[in-house]
Amino acid sequence: MLDEDIAIKAVELARDRGVDYAEARIQVDEEEGIYVRNGIVESYTISISGGLAVRVLKNGAFGFATTDDLSPESIEKMVDAAIKLAESQKKGEIRLSQEQNFSVKYELIPKKKVFDVPLEEKIGLLTEIDKQLLSLQNDVKIPFRNISLSAMHTYKFFVNSEGTSVRSFVPRLNIGAYFVLSYKDRTITRHVSVGGAVGWEKISVWDPIKRFVDDAKALLNVIVNAQVLKTNKYDVIIGPEVSGLATHESCGHPFELDRIMGREGAQAGESYATLDLLGKRIAKEVVTIIDDPTLPESYGFYLYDDEGVRARPRYLILKGIVNEFLMNREYAAKLGLQSNAAARASGYNREPIIRMANTYIAPGDHTFEELLEGVKRGIYIKTFGEWNIDDRRYNQRYIGQEAYFIENGEIKQPVWRPVLEITTPKYYASIDAVDKNLEFQPATCGKGDPGQGVPVFAGGPNVRLRKVRISFGG
Repeated sequence: MLDEDIAIKAVELARDRGVDYAEARIQVDEEEGIYVRNGIVESYTISISGGLAVRVLKNGAFGFATTDDLSPESIEKMVDAAIKLAESQKKGEIRLSQEQNFSVKYELIPKKKVFDVPLEEKIGLLTEIDKQLLSLQNDVKIPFRNISLSAMHTYKFFVNSEGTSVRSFVPRLNIGAYFVLSYKDRTITRHVSVGGAVGWEKISVWDPIKRFVDDAKALLNVIVNAQVLKTNKYDVIIGPEVSGLATHESCGHPFELDRIMGREGAQAGESYATLDLLGKRIAKEVVTIIDDPTLPESYGFYLYDDEGVRARPRYLILKGIVNEFLMNREYAAKLGLQSNAAARASGYNREPIIRMANTYIAPGDHTFEELLEGVKRGIYIKTFGEWNIDDRRYNQRYIGQEAYFIENGEIKQPVWRPVLEITTPKYYASIDAVDKNLEFQPATCGKGDPGQGVPVFAGGPNVRLRKVRISFGG
């Protein structure tokens, strides 16, 4: 699949031209997508894309170039282009952290590759999901249903001038449902999905038909029976879907060191976090936040990043204290540290930049029932419908979708569109308990210019917050 000699030759060419450092990454992505809209197969796509990327460091500046023409002449021109780009800049201050060198290979081999499954079987799954959703209609209408399948096989070979080489193969599969419920003057728009770095064998484990239908049934109850309560301070329990989103947006992104140090300011925003936040308490001891690329079968899985650094769990917040930021080799060197393997590129034609993988609050010691027992009057926000957060990741807002009133430790009637609007420091300071549960959903995280969407897991445990302001019907 991959001609490794091409990448090795590119590094040799760059080194012969006097660069301080060179790396090459050859990547091929096989992709398949199916979309069923309101019971009709609207589109089917299959593609193979790939090419070679070269990045060089010379005189303290990076040069980066890519090509999908792998002829010797094209590769030589690409290497020259990367070097010229580095040379065209004023003498820079970029250095790379010192890292251990590896020569490794890792592959996730699915028991049943998605591409080997008959197309009829895959379409049959999606149309059956649509059929089951449509069958739920009564007074509540489900006028729009978009059911999708996305599969990708990614092959990579990375090599650098320091002696590291990494070969990898990772499959990914995502089944999603996007549908609309309509009842009188109320509307609910819902997106739910299952996925991971797995093959078709996981379909029987996930049981997406039951999962999506159960989700829709719960929302049928909400849209008909939900009450609008008065704005007040409540104890709040947020489900894994909500806690995962909040963790991703208010800890993961603002803890990207390139963002903290200003590179992302004109692209994706800035950060409330500063370098002197390291070692300071931001939450109670019950809060530990991990970003772990090595999580088995996770959508954001990898064992070595796109700079050839070995991955490990990153403890961004450890028992309430800011412990580390997400770093690549460039930004780790600025702090005199080693990279924690957060460099990722979405494709062969994108540079590796600091990214998340699977970011979540670590499970706690409580059961979900114990979280409820401690609530006399509160709100359980199981899923979200809308959200937003400012460019510094300081002011955030989440609108509940499936949500319920809690009274004396028991879940009662559904409530309509509870709104949690809170600052990031207040959010983390309000968390007093976390349960043992751990659930994830596949997602795509966006960043960079040109934009890069990389696969991640979003999720976590159920989390309890004390005395936070909730409004309704937002």
